[in-house]
Amino acid sequence: MRELKSKYDILRQKIYIIIYGSNTFAGRLFDLILLAVILLSVLLIMLESVERLDAKYHTFIIVSEWIITIFFTIEYILRIICNRKPLSYIFSFYGLVDLISILPMYLSFFIPGSRMLSVIRALRLLRLFGILNLVHFTGQESQLKLAIKASRTKIIVFVYFVLIVSILLGAIMYVVEGKESGFTSIPVSIYWCIVTLTTVGYGDIAPVTTLGQIIASCIMIMGYGIIAVPTGIVTAEFASAKRNQNNDASRTCPSCTSIIYNEEARFCHHCGEKLTHEF
Repeated sequence: MRELKSKYDILRQKIYIIIYGSNTFAGRLFDLILLAVILLSVLLIMLESVERLDAKYHTFIIVSEWIITIFFTIEYILRIICNRKPLSYIFSFYGLVDLISILPMYLSFFIPGSRMLSVIRALRLLRLFGILNLVHFTGQESQLKLAIKASRTKIIVFVYFVLIVSILLGAIMYVVEGKESGFTSIPVSIYWCIVTLTTVGYGDIAPVTTLGQIIASCIMIMGYGIIAVPTGIVTAEFASAKRNQNNDASRTCPSCTSIIYNEEARFCHHCGEKLTHEF
């Protein structure tokens, strides 16, 4: 029994190295195959939406999608089995993406057309940074995450302010223009205000009165400022995160850019890369 358990542990460890590791030949090969399959899957879903191609190659596309789905299902199960903390993977971002990417095909038995939602597999391409070991891009990604996280409160307050402005101006336009101009209700007027404020301007509703056109002009001009504000907030936080990362550059891992807090550490606590004594 012990021997059987030992063999199982060894097998699980080998699977873990292949699936999660990218330093070995087998692990890197698996990652590249996985990347190719994800790209193929997204391509098949897009081709299926083209009626002419779907009519000609429908059976081939469906069979291919099911083969890929089964492959992803086996991969998902193996990731859970070989992980020492399976729950941490299941409820992680990538774990949820992996699960959602295989559900649409199975749901297609009960909900016709849900198969097209498999295009969410494109999110799995985010593994590209880890697969190709793009350290520089990984560092930029971490800076962007920090910037968005630091500015989320300001952005929430800003969006709340825009929502209030949209409600007020939408109500005013409903009173000024009336149903004759297409502003049939306050919700419709708010919709028009949001569309105009974000400079989208579908043109399905337009003010006719002089006062309404003046208000609309003010909303359009205001829209440019509204676009600039959140951009400025995130840019400022991004620059701050970049400065902080540059200040800690002497204490980062050269492989995965993780910050090393223990100056006496010889190996990175995140990726296991051997550290130099320069930092």
